[in-house]
Amino acid sequence: MDSLGQKPHAVCVPYPAQGHINPMLKLAKILHSRGFHITFVNNEYNHNRLLRSRGPAALDGLPSFRFETITDGLPLVDADATQDIPELCVSTERNSLQPFKELLHRLNNAGGGVPPVSCIVSDGAMFFTLDAAEELGVPEVLLWTASACGFLGYAQFERLVERGLAPFKDTSFLTNGELDAVLDWIPGMKGIRMKDIPSFIRTTDPNDLMFGYIQRLIRNSKRASAILFNSFDALEDDVFESLSPNFPPLYTLGPLQLLLDPIMAKDDETKSIGSSNLWIEDPHCLGWLDSYGPGSVVYVNFGSITVMTNDQLVEFAWGLANSEQPFLWIIRPDLVSGDSAVLPPEFLEETKGRGLLASWCNQEQVLAHPAIGGFLTHCGWNSTIESICNGVPLICWPFFAEQQTNCWYSCTKWGIGMEIDTNVRRSEVERQVRELMVGEVGKEMKRKAMEWKGLAQEAATSSSYINMDNLVTQNINP
Repeated sequence: MDSLGQKPHAVCVPYPAQGHINPMLKLAKILHSRGFHITFVNNEYNHNRLLRSRGPAALDGLPSFRFETITDGLPLVDADATQDIPELCVSTERNSLQPFKELLHRLNNAGGGVPPVSCIVSDGAMFFTLDAAEELGVPEVLLWTASACGFLGYAQFERLVERGLAPFKDTSFLTNGELDAVLDWIPGMKGIRMKDIPSFIRTTDPNDLMFGYIQRLIRNSKRASAILFNSFDALEDDVFESLSPNFPPLYTLGPLQLLLDPIMAKDDETKSIGSSNLWIEDPHCLGWLDSYGPGSVVYVNFGSITVMTNDQLVEFAWGLANSEQPFLWIIRPDLVSGDSAVLPPEFLEETKGRGLLASWCNQEQVLAHPAIGGFLTHCGWNSTIESICNGVPLICWPFFAEQQTNCWYSCTKWGIGMEIDTNVRRSEVERQVRELMVGEVGKEMKRKAMEWKGLAQEAATSSSYINMDNLVTQNINP
């Protein structure tokens, strides 16, 4: 409560994509459990998707946890697919500030038990909100929903430009070895290669949308009261040491799921707020897993944004079939670019009885299931941190953004992953799946993954828990 006896009111603004909405909703629930009134702001497109996937009452909320919308400036269409990322980034930056200011004004004049807005918790990619916070005179903290190592990678873009290493001179960089060059001047990233820096650096166009947007994002993040990470100190300590001198106070609050779990176990009100899945979950996955022994099933999911060609899909399919390991494979409706996924009938026949295909699932529940022994993943941060929480080793097939950086850390620093080549081949998929599930390398990766699981659990009751306390008392409810 503030000096007037009112609840603090946090307005939470996720970037409008599945992998960003999930951690923001977790943080919002944690703050709600600590006495905050929450306004959670989706874009209209995802608000409509959530109503379709979760039911018409899914966003009714509670008196003290409300859902609102603002426009992102893009045309509204009825589709269950992630919007174009570069277009979405630039459109929100250009078009969402005024609607957001109007929403804040409306909230501050709402009455009826809605306290005035006391802080803004925004996704780092929604940095237009900083202007509104400054105008309103309230603190704003940024939740960086990707990895800290990814943030450090993005923070190098300006230095790469200064050194003449980006943008690339011509497209020959794709084949001439430039991407293999080791960047030996980045503290906290010893040994990293150009190919492991977030993929938006791979352009020859100085006016490339994402190349410019990322540099603006990093510059603007320095205006925040604090930057929050869904990570923990032990996992990325050298990265935080590298970032700290150049940015506002950094708070590791992760894994957010482990901080939220005990709240959900005893707080029915928080539990009733529900999920943020934009796709309808297939309820059969967990029951199917129940029939398999511990650590015997490969889980395959390339996240909410990755797209591939049908040829790549077929190579993954035959690699899984030939590995002879049981698998649960999530194939989103929009996984294959510009087309629907077509799997060979022979593959379906070959894997009958030991493979389950589903369109979406509750990933946290799947990764926590004892039958899961490994995860073939795109290396998005939610997938990586959820794997760490559950001690599950990885086969990494990064698609874009900072997934390449997460992959490099998983394989070279944390010892929990092995990378599969971009030009996916069924023989390589077969070899790596077998190695992961029954090989010696896989056993060592499992051992390391279990070590990190223990450290994640420790952080949730010590360093990250204390950081959450400090964030609340020092930055958003002083």
